[in-house]
Amino acid sequence: MEKVKKIREGDVRTATRVIRNLEDNIPEAKTTIKHIFPYTGKAHVIGVTGSPGAGKSTLIDSIIASYREKGKTVGVLLVDPTSPFTGGAILGDRIRLQRHTEDPGVFVRSLATRGALGGLSKAVGDAIHVLDVMGKDVVIVETVGTGQQEVEIINHAHTVIVVLIPGMGDEIQAIKAGIMEIADIFIINKADREGTGKLYRDIMMMLDMAGFSKNDWRPPILRVESIFVPETFKEKVKEVSETIQRHYDYLLERGLLGNRVRRKTLHELNEALRACILEPILNRLVADGELERMADRCLKKETDPYSCAEEVAARCLKDPAA
Repeated sequence: MEKVKKIREGDVRTATRVIRNLEDNIPEAKTTIKHIFPYTGKAHVIGVTGSPGAGKSTLIDSIIASYREKGKTVGVLLVDPTSPFTGGAILGDRIRLQRHTEDPGVFVRSLATRGALGGLSKAVGDAIHVLDVMGKDVVIVETVGTGQQEVEIINHAHTVIVVLIPGMGDEIQAIKAGIMEIADIFIINKADREGTGKLYRDIMMMLDMAGFSKNDWRPPILRVESIFVPETFKEKVKEVSETIQRHYDYLLERGLLGNRVRRKTLHELNEALRACILEPILNRLVADGELERMADRCLKKETDPYSCAEEVAARCLKDPAA
């Protein structure tokens, strides 16, 4: 298949077109993924998440530079909010990475959430595969930054970085959030601000309560000061990239990388089954007007959503064409 050959050769236009088609849910793109899948699994996938305004994009920009100094190629997927007018990504994050646009060793692509929950686009898993097969050593995925429930990234990344900044409200509340439980590395960004010490202690307290054993990976807490002090900032970013590598080495040495790859595969299987089984049924219910009729019956209290779902399931499982 010509597209597969071009993607494996690192052809940017072909890769961009395939990712765009994945976002638009064009069947041809899924066929391409089927053909490139045997060549996947080589890239180190890094997820970067955190609240809006935490400085994720600026940090990623510097991490890219750090990897490029080491001669590693980098693919970047920036998941942006969806434009209410075009349905496309609002390219705010991509603007911050302009200095890498002319670098052939860096591929940057924005994806729109298009209503997907968990801070990611539905196309992100397959887009990671495309960048992997392009030969990128590292693939960085930045989530949209929607808040506490932005945990979907754990199903795609080998290493998850949670970026926090002091002074964003009740830190104890942040500790309760699901997003705090998925981190492999914590970064306190803009650490020259007041409140850094308290935030650091709060995260330490949370980690102490987690009960890590001696051989477990205990997420380190890194402090990154202002970008306006270039020498210090560059040293801190170097520490971040070295810690990312240490985590990846830990996964390899302990035989744990396979667990994360398996989790990603199970998630992809789940999504593929939903697309092949559930979506056609829902589309048929919408097209036939049955979904609206079921809603009317529920509103009149003649039935309930669970009973409706059971009726549809019983009918479709007995006869998939029903």
